[in-house]
Amino acid sequence: MNIFEKVKKYWNDRPCNIRHSQESLGTKEYFNEVETKKYCVESHIRDFAEFKRWKGKKVLEIGGGIGTEIINFARAGAQVTVIDISEKSLEIARKRAEVFNLSDHIKFYQGNAEELAKFIPMQKFDLIWSFGVIHHTPNPENVIKSIKEYMSPHSELRFMVYNKFSWKVFWILLKYGKGAFWNLDKLIAQHSEAQTGCPVTYTYTKKTVKVLLKGFNVEDIQVEHIFPYRIPEYKKNIYVKVWYFRYLPIKLFQWIEKKLGWHMCVKAKLK
Repeated sequence: MNIFEKVKKYWNDRPCNIRHSQESLGTKEYFNEVETKKYCVESHIRDFAEFKRWKGKKVLEIGGGIGTEIINFARAGAQVTVIDISEKSLEIARKRAEVFNLSDHIKFYQGNAEELAKFIPMQKFDLIWSFGVIHHTPNPENVIKSIKEYMSPHSELRFMVYNKFSWKVFWILLKYGKGAFWNLDKLIAQHSEAQTGCPVTYTYTKKTVKVLLKGFNVEDIQVEHIFPYRIPEYKKNIYVKVWYFRYLPIKLFQWIEKKLGWHMCVKAKLK
């Protein structure tokens, strides 16, 4: 099994956010609960995406998962094209589009985002969006190279990759690595997601993300998101903060998030 097959198998076995609801998979209640839970803990996504801004525009999503952002772009009036390596994720996302009567606004493609031209008809998009995906492909530079072909000078690229200088990386290093920083890349891949053993996970600094974006003008980089909740309760939709975050003033926690957040949110245009 090559690395791409391992990546596909990993996300087919457990699509991202699939366990964010106790309702029956595929129902309106299930999808509403998934969305509510996701945006409760990652509220910055809405501001970063600016869904309403893309009404009447063409949006390409790289790695749509089970469709939370797909649906919100479509609800806002965008024409959405999405590619994902996981057949299972796309199956659920298609069902979501059907449930909310948005299938006519969305085109789904299964394939490797490093080779977009093999799957997506050549055209120019107003927005190319990818949240938490590019860092999970073996060769992120190939995704960026492919994306350029679908952009005009007026197109925007907005994506999130993981921040190397983050609280999450520090926590992984202490909890699982016992301080063994020389194994850090392996530790991050192993523990970056809810399901352990992700085949590929890269992290970036502001400097290295600019290197990745050769040929782009990087217009903005914002660091967001520290997950503050205890996992056992969170799985039951009970939001109890871990002790070391519980007594922090909200303003101080938000300041720390801007410095040590897990999500590096990037906006860029072609040069």
